[in-house]
Amino acid sequence: MRYRCKIEIIAEILENANDLTGVFKTHLMYKTSANPPMLKKYLTILIKNGLVDYQKNENTYRTTDRGILFLEIYDQIKELVTKKEISRNTETP
Repeated sequence: MRYRCKIEIIAEILENANDLTGVFKTHLMYKTSANPPMLKKYLTILIKNGLVDYQKNENTYRTTDRGILFLEIYDQIKELVTKKEISRNTETP
C-alpha cells in the first residue's frame, strides 16, 4: 500500500462514514486499512472537530454536514492539484 498523508486518511474515514444510519468502527477499519489505534486517534480528532458524530446508542459513526463540506472542499483541491500535474506533464520543454 502506498503512503497516505493525514488528510487522505481523514477523507477516507469521512467518505466511508457517510451513511445516514452510521457505520461500525470495524467497517471503517477494513475500508480505510487503518489499525485500531490509528483509527481511534483519527476518530477522536474528527469527533472533536465536529466532522464525525458518534451515535452511542447504536455504537456507530456518521459523517456530519461539516464533514461532508470538508469532503467537498477536499475533492475540489484534489481536482485542482491533479489538473496542475496533468498540465505540467503535458507541457513541452
